[in-house]
Amino acid sequence: MKRWRREGVSSRLSLFLQLVFLQMAFLQTAFVFGQEAAPARQISLEEATDLAVKNNLGLQSSSVSVDTKKRKQDTAWNVFIPSVDLRGTIGRQNIGTTVSGYLPTGAPYSMEVDPMWLIQGNLSLSLQLNVSAFEGMKNTRLDYEGGLISYAKAKTQLERDVRKAYYNILLLRENIKLKGEGYAAAERQEATARANYGAGLAPELSLLQAQVAKENLKPEIDELENNYKMLLANFAMYLGMPYDTAFELEPLNVSVDFIDVDLKNLVNQAANNKPDILEIKQQIRLLESTRKKTFYQIYTPTLSLSWNMDPTWHGDLFNNPTFESNIWKTQSSGMFSFTLAFRLNGLLPWGTERQGLRDIDNGIKSANIGLAQAVQGSEMEVYNIILSLQKAQASIEALQKTVDLAERSYRATEQAYGAGLQSLLDVQNARDQLNQARLGLLAQHYTYILGLIDLEYATGVPFGTLTGNE
Repeated sequence: MKRWRREGVSSRLSLFLQLVFLQMAFLQTAFVFGQEAAPARQISLEEATDLAVKNNLGLQSSSVSVDTKKRKQDTAWNVFIPSVDLRGTIGRQNIGTTVSGYLPTGAPYSMEVDPMWLIQGNLSLSLQLNVSAFEGMKNTRLDYEGGLISYAKAKTQLERDVRKAYYNILLLRENIKLKGEGYAAAERQEATARANYGAGLAPELSLLQAQVAKENLKPEIDELENNYKMLLANFAMYLGMPYDTAFELEPLNVSVDFIDVDLKNLVNQAANNKPDILEIKQQIRLLESTRKKTFYQIYTPTLSLSWNMDPTWHGDLFNNPTFESNIWKTQSSGMFSFTLAFRLNGLLPWGTERQGLRDIDNGIKSANIGLAQAVQGSEMEVYNIILSLQKAQASIEALQKTVDLAERSYRATEQAYGAGLQSLLDVQNARDQLNQARLGLLAQHYTYILGLIDLEYATGVPFGTLTGNE
């Protein structure tokens, strides 16, 4: 009996603990789901470009490279600093030496001296001078300037991509908004069809058609929203932020004024200011400077300056700590010298030096060909951009009229449907035509804006100069 009671108490206690744990789990779950999601971060176009420039890893790597080249340029003069070597030697002779001479009386003498310890120091300075050193300093400066141009190119490309991504996100958001308006209209039409069916004014088929039309819009909206999330994730990566960062992009004015294009002037601007072409031109200048430096190294003599001294002390280092009768020599073999050297290998047409010079010449030719191709490519790029701008402008003007007509047609069809004078299919067709016209007009506006961004990059003008959104 007591055992049964103990088991009953234990069972009730276990049940009580289980209920407590379940309640705690429920409260924790309710707390988690009750928490509000983090608010989306409001961000403008300029804030987005600033974040991208600040956080982009590729741009940071390019900045480190530029800093390295700047340090080399600032210290390029160190080629004129002589090489300084300092050495110290302690040694002991293996055998003794014979010391001979003459006494003051004129009589000769000779004596054996035990092996002695030797302490020797050596200080030497050397400097090699060649005309190529001056061209080398110029070469270092050109390399630094090339690094700045490459950094500016990478930064400009990043800004261009971020701006285009920003506008693409806005376009998709507007598309989702239009689809949402279409879905709301489909719901209204379903409600009207249901009311007409309930009043016996329309068959059940009309109600079913309205329901199907509404349900068909859901997959389209879901797909657009999924694409929108993917664009936001890629946009966050552009900005160097976590992919799941929530953004709320500030709207921009897309109704820009159409610009007057001067093809010849824009082509000239692209040939002179496009970052890609500026980079190639700088590479050619660097190659030409490298050729001069190599030429001077091969065909001009080198002047070598050197100076050294080697003071020496030798004697009985351990048995005569007072240094009595020890010998100290302060310049046994030091000297100062000028040496003029000329390497003859460069005179051989099949030699390594001459072949290296020819390789640089071929590199310069190849770079000039690449420059010509880049200029031609920029001409075609500007021409194609202008054609797309003109096409977008014509489409915008035509589609604006189409949207006005589609809005009037849709309103009239919807009113007639409510009065039973038009079928649901007529309303759906009118709505689809209106949404298609609106989306087409919106897409052409964004196409024009994106074309202006590409034109700003191609001509090397600051972003916002043509679009107006600086």
